[in-house]
Amino acid sequence: MLKRIGLSKSGYYRHKSKGLSKSKERQLKIKDLIMEIWEESQHLYGAPKITAKLRKMGIQISERTVGKYMKELKIRAKYCKPFTVTTRDSNLNNKLKNILDEQFNPEAPDTIWCIDTTYIPTKEGFVYLTSIMDLFSLIFGREASGFNHWRNSP
Repeated sequence: MLKRIGLSKSGYYRHKSKGLSKSKERQLKIKDLIMEIWEESQHLYGAPKITAKLRKMGIQISERTVGKYMKELKIRAKYCKPFTVTTRDSNLNNKLKNILDEQFNPEAPDTIWCIDTTYIPTKEGFVYLTSIMDLFSLIFGREASGFNHWRNSP
């Protein structure tokens, strides 16, 4: 077999007895440290943070080398999407006053208006629907169309 690949017996045994080179030993030691740091971070750290940790430990290494070792180890950082506040609580309790006092039957048009806003989910996002009503017109329209009679009938 050695003859086929072009090696002598003495060359094979000399290579076998030598063991690992210093650079290979250093590489294995650094890979172990990278794995340890990555697991301590609960798989969150990537090459930049691991490089910073290794440099604090006194190991001179580039971020690119750490990234290459991580690729060889088949590990990568876990991406965490930053938290974004989408709603804000507007504390209006002290500012709002009940001026209607549950009197929903105005005497004239354009004196009491109501508004309602809702959102409808769609494939492209949310569509907002706002409706504005004059309570006088609403009540007058109900009486004219017989809505109250229909509502009160058994």
